[in-house]
Amino acid sequence: MLEKLRPALLCLTLAGLLPPAAGAADLIGFWDSPQKGGNSFNAAAPDRAYFDALAATGASWVRLTFSKWQGEGRDFLIGDADRYKGLPPGDLARLRETLDAAGAAGLKVVITPLSLPGARWKQQNGGKFDDRLWSDPAYAGQAVAFWRDLAAALKDHPAVAAYNLLNEPAPEKTTGLAENAAMAEISAWQEKNTGSTRDLPNLYTRMIAAIRTVDPVTPVMVDGGYYANPRALAAWPERLADERVLYAFHMYEPYDATSAPNMKRKTPLSYPGATTDYAGGKTAWDRKAIGDHIGTAFDWAKAAGVPPSRVVAAEFGCMRLWTDCGTYLTDVMDAVDARGGHWAFYSFREDEWEGMDYELSAKVKPGRFYWLKEQGKAGTLPRDGKLMELLKARMQK
Repeated sequence: MLEKLRPALLCLTLAGLLPPAAGAADLIGFWDSPQKGGNSFNAAAPDRAYFDALAATGASWVRLTFSKWQGEGRDFLIGDADRYKGLPPGDLARLRETLDAAGAAGLKVVITPLSLPGARWKQQNGGKFDDRLWSDPAYAGQAVAFWRDLAAALKDHPAVAAYNLLNEPAPEKTTGLAENAAMAEISAWQEKNTGSTRDLPNLYTRMIAAIRTVDPVTPVMVDGGYYANPRALAAWPERLADERVLYAFHMYEPYDATSAPNMKRKTPLSYPGATTDYAGGKTAWDRKAIGDHIGTAFDWAKAAGVPPSRVVAAEFGCMRLWTDCGTYLTDVMDAVDARGGHWAFYSFREDEWEGMDYELSAKVKPGRFYWLKEQGKAGTLPRDGKLMELLKARMQK
């Protein structure tokens, strides 16, 4: 009888309808109430002191990428994004040590690669967007194998709160679809590409199925397309079948105002008030526009039967020296909190870039940061920035 029931039990387990196997680290309950945290995109693996400092802000979780770390091969943990052959043992050991440090600090971790086989991160690919994952079916198989292997290695780690399958995927990038196209055009693109190598929900389904063969319970986080744009997520025809999925978006709109190029303008764009291309037209950005853009993800989730506790603003931020950054951060947090989602600010103590290090006050100019870094004295930087106090007040509520 057990053998006859085994296929049915497997299907129920993959759907998240059965309890986890004994010993597995089941953290889906962690996401049942709003969680607030930060992103760690450092060039070197963070240590316990780093995670202790993040936890002291009130953060409960960290979205951790390992892709910048120096590994045994060209691409950390993947070995070589041109041809995945297995997890390099030394890289895996370093990742586990880092997860141990985060867990010891009381943080839960969402593991996030910037690269996958056939999709090497642009900044590690000579500045060129790597489209192979979205155009060559061989790489999808390698990406699936990578996640199966990684889930098998980490399935019982108590700090791992989710596997974020790929940071900011952009299968639309080379196809002529504008990032800020009208919603009807984005939906038409998704329909046209359903079943193709550019069908992101289909790739995610394959990855999750592979993960579930070795790890039935660890939550999976999936970014929407076009660099985790909530409007790309809203073009998906339905939710994914797995019940343990978190749907993520990133929030930097209006990018023309929140990003580094704005700081080089003679008169930087301001917020509220900046008007930019959006949804096939123009939008004047204010608190309502922020809420509407973020609301796109939550509205889609509601229509798809996904509770708001499964929706995550996995990145949001603005240049710390931008006069309007505090107002912008407040409006983003308010919009996510009002809908009952989770969030993680970008970023915490990034070791090679100061642009969104909110602990640094406006008195700390970029040149000082980079000079002290070169001198090995980055630890002497004063960390009394008002923007971090703003974030801490929200995380410690």
